[in-house]
Amino acid sequence: MSEFLTTPQLRQRRDVLLAGVAALGTGVLGLVPDAAQAAEAAPAQLRIGFQKSAVYLVVLKQLGTLEKRFPNTKVQWIEFPAGPQLLEALSVGSLDFGMTGDAPPVFAQAAGKDLFYVGAELPKPSSSAILVKQDSPIKTLADLKGKKLAFQKGSSAHYLAVRALEKAGVAWSDITPIYLTPSDARAAFERGSIDAWAIWDPFYAAAEVDAKPRVLATHLSDNNSFYLSSRGLVEQHPQAVKDLLDALTQTDTYVQTNRKEAAQLLADFSGLGLATVHRFLARRPISPVKPLWPQVITEQQRVADAFFKQGLIPKSVRVADIVWQPKR
Repeated sequence: MSEFLTTPQLRQRRDVLLAGVAALGTGVLGLVPDAAQAAEAAPAQLRIGFQKSAVYLVVLKQLGTLEKRFPNTKVQWIEFPAGPQLLEALSVGSLDFGMTGDAPPVFAQAAGKDLFYVGAELPKPSSSAILVKQDSPIKTLADLKGKKLAFQKGSSAHYLAVRALEKAGVAWSDITPIYLTPSDARAAFERGSIDAWAIWDPFYAAAEVDAKPRVLATHLSDNNSFYLSSRGLVEQHPQAVKDLLDALTQTDTYVQTNRKEAAQLLADFSGLGLATVHRFLARRPISPVKPLWPQVITEQQRVADAFFKQGLIPKSVRVADIVWQPKR
């Protein structure tokens, strides 16, 4: 069973990663490198997949930062309801870069999809939860036995469900999984046709604000977020990948130091209320985006092993096999 980081450990990891970030500055709009270097490193087209939970990508889109950073590149933004759909598009050549939670890359790798982990954020264990209605008879995770639990198949919420049952000692076969997108799951939750709902931010925050559910459990997983790339982008334009991670890191600094402005950008894009946006931003740690480090690879391997143990993926996978190793 996974051992998740304590708050002091999270702070220590954060401090280590932040050591190289202090000199980057707080603005996002000043991210344009030397024009000749950018033109040489950048692809002619950059198709980016994102979700409402992809805070840094949404802010980059709203500010038009990448269009300034890559002036000779056609940047295209494509929104997806969840990670599995995004990675399917990435694997068939319809995308170049995108962000998902922990589970979608595991399912993609197990299915033989051709993609690479190129970056990660710090853990956000409080940004996902299993929800029940206020008057639900379900009081503990063990009470999920025999119940209908909804989540997006192949998403981080899928792993959240696996972890919840592991913690409670409930067999996977003892629940009825209901595979629904976040919007469909919320509708089912509100009309009472499911017993519990595993979900991530900002959908979790929106449900808290609007539907007033009871949080059955949170902090069940590290809830890591990963940035993934096509083979073509990492092999042909590695500098562009590095520039993307750098832009994401500086966007994190912008979000943390300009919370009011960032919240408004996210609200304007998503249609979510400011109360919802502020709630889910408050659950995010300061998080520079870096190529994967050993600890996060180890934790992601635990995710993959958990899915294989439950028979939810067809074969075991070695996460490190598709982790991009940038040259110095």
